[in-house]
Amino acid sequence: MKYEGDYKDGLRHGKGKDYYDRGNLRFEGEYLNGYRTKGKQYYNDTGKIEFEGEYLFDYKYNGKGYDNNGNVIYKLINGNGKIKEYNREGNLLFEGEYLNCLKNALVKEYNYKSKLIFEGQYSNGKRNGKGKEYDEYDGTLIFDGEYLDGNRWNGKGKEKNFDFEFEGEYLNGKKWNGKGKSFLKCSHGRLYKEVEIIKGEMHYGEKNIWCE
Repeated sequence: MKYEGDYKDGLRHGKGKDYYDRGNLRFEGEYLNGYRTKGKQYYNDTGKIEFEGEYLFDYKYNGKGYDNNGNVIYKLINGNGKIKEYNREGNLLFEGEYLNCLKNALVKEYNYKSKLIFEGQYSNGKRNGKGKEYDEYDGTLIFDGEYLDGNRWNGKGKEKNFDFEFEGEYLNGKKWNGKGKSFLKCSHGRLYKEVEIIKGEMHYGEKNIWCE
């Protein structure tokens, strides 16, 4: 990220411009003691305005947000208001409410193709409370329960990646009860061991099983 503009005591202070990594303009406006205070924020690669107005400690505070076609999609007053966020292709990423400059209340999140990946409660800018999380590819439900500070906390869920698969219950942020597979890559493909989690403790099966 590149910046050109005024400094004071080593901090951005006064008029300045901030650029994305590829060199496109990200923000132009005024800074105070290192924080944005007023100006315009732009979508990457399009050069179109995403937000115009005032900031409080770098958070959007008073102003208007625009979609990629230049239409006003939300207004913030003292950091509060209903809001929608889009990516540079114009696809919806988020819809919900801001309270004191942070995402709060019931919200919906989408992937880069505007496919629903989360719906539920936010507090202080993070997932907090009840929510549902969906697989971004096939839309299947992968978690239904409670979140704390953005993490799955209590409820039923699924996880799947190259190293591990799990389906079961979470308690206090841990995989608590359920079954899964632990994968190991080798020269000929992958092996896995069957796993059962009981009260947070991992129990491995005795046999390695070929999966590819």
